[in-house]
Amino acid sequence: MSPALETLLLPFSQGEIAAPSRALFLGAEPHPDLKAWPQVTGWQPLKPLAEAWEKAGFARVDEPSGTWPLVLLLPGKSKDETLAAFAKAHDLLEDGGTLVVAMANLGGAQRFEKELEKAAGKIASLSKHKCRAFHAVKDGTWDEALLAEWRALGVPREVGGFLVEAGVFSADHVDPGSALLVENLPKNLRGAVADLGAGWGYLSKAVAETNPAVKAIHLFEADARALACARKNLGEGNFEYHWHDVVAGVPGKYEVIVSNPPFHTGQATDIHLGRAFLRVAAAALRTGGRLLLVANRQLPYEPELEALGLVWRKPVENSTYKLLFAEKRMGTSNDFRR
Repeated sequence: MSPALETLLLPFSQGEIAAPSRALFLGAEPHPDLKAWPQVTGWQPLKPLAEAWEKAGFARVDEPSGTWPLVLLLPGKSKDETLAAFAKAHDLLEDGGTLVVAMANLGGAQRFEKELEKAAGKIASLSKHKCRAFHAVKDGTWDEALLAEWRALGVPREVGGFLVEAGVFSADHVDPGSALLVENLPKNLRGAVADLGAGWGYLSKAVAETNPAVKAIHLFEADARALACARKNLGEGNFEYHWHDVVAGVPGKYEVIVSNPPFHTGQATDIHLGRAFLRVAAAALRTGGRLLLVANRQLPYEPELEALGLVWRKPVENSTYKLLFAEKRMGTSNDFRR
């Protein structure tokens, strides 16, 4: 359970705010104390957290609507995403309703509290667990011009010819690692392709445009917002979209898998996450299938590929990234690495 979630509920456990009959939770994560509330509905774009919320027995919506007497908010990591979430939360509040936000101190809690104060005027806050919880009432005096600026931050913007939404991976530029992989994609790919951690569709589009023998491309992405952008960017055709936690495994078998695996959980580096992607990829490849991977050069993925029985080579490496191309064969050898 995250410290920010514990801090978010402190104003209620300490009696500063009474739990209302209905509440909307943006960035929802389950907490035992919420079980005592009459009705809590959650919005959560990240598949693992959405599943945890539903497993705990709470109602979830794909897109929040209506107005609520209370909106809880655990914002994401980016500035644009957080400010857009403030405006979204304001618009979802009833007149007289309360917005409660919690953030880690290292995530900029004090700075964002001051940002919300610019719009709302009066803020109450408390600190614990190296986090801050702050809340404001929708009283008709919020700065509408500032709210309009924040709403605009949540509108999909164009990045390299793609529509991208604030808060998703690489929301303001094409990721250089992905670009390196696209520059070096083979032109002889065929069959069914899976894009693991597909984001807003950059790799999938490149595969489709340079490999006419590819029959279908399956995009697996845990962030519903990124997947929605991918659908807008690519359309239907040979593309299939899956809101899916890759770490849990993927259905089907594929001739080709492309991936720029994530290696962060929250703010922290998580090598196990990238390794999990490799294990899932190895299991989903057909015999003779190919894995085309980009990674930061310091990540120790080569031993994992060998442990999985894949033969690999490193066709390109620069000061920041490396490409690892691997094959799934009946027997292993080092021939592919030469």
